[in-house]
Amino acid sequence: MVATSFCAMEADEDVPTLSAETFAALQEFYAEQSKRQEILVKLEVDKKLTENILFDENWQLSQFWYDEKTVHSLVKVIDKVLDDRGKVALISCPTLFVPLKRQIGDRGTVTLLEYDRRFEVHGPDYIFYDYNNPKEVPPDVHHSYDLVVADPPFLSEECITKTLETIKLLSKDKIILCTGTIMKDIVKELLDLKLCEFQPKHRNNLANEFSCYANFDLDSVLS
Repeated sequence: MVATSFCAMEADEDVPTLSAETFAALQEFYAEQSKRQEILVKLEVDKKLTENILFDENWQLSQFWYDEKTVHSLVKVIDKVLDDRGKVALISCPTLFVPLKRQIGDRGTVTLLEYDRRFEVHGPDYIFYDYNNPKEVPPDVHHSYDLVVADPPFLSEECITKTLETIKLLSKDKIILCTGTIMKDIVKELLDLKLCEFQPKHRNNLANEFSCYANFDLDSVLS
């Protein structure tokens, strides 16, 4: 009996233990994962996946939501230039997703590519996207979108350059890019987009001036 107990103690000592900090982090991760799943199930049951699910801004992810006027203007442009059965990709601009889905209805497809996994509640219309890995998107969506709308999360050359790689990978026609005015030279150099008169605004006024760029006459569509 003593020998058996001793062996059991040795076996217990071989089992790795987690630190309190690691255990707490795991608990938080699984709690968030469970919460997302609960939200998704409830939305599916209530048939509310088309509702405007907009979470609070996460400034650590450099999230700044558009104001209502900007959302209305961009949705209007997209709706006008998109042909029936057209496909739209939204890169890092979740504010547009639900209003655009409501506007175009069943005549088009809208896909949200976003780092923030809270937006997984949008189900199959969501693709996880990390600009640090610009080419890690499903092969079946390469060069498949009639319109790509992007708003890189950070005003840095690295972020804009990598996001532009993704835009090139996804796009087969029209492009709209919203980013800081200070990025105009690199946008012109890498993607040859033209500066628009239309200027996007945010709910929380930002210190940096923002601009809109496109490879078509966006202003005339908006007028």
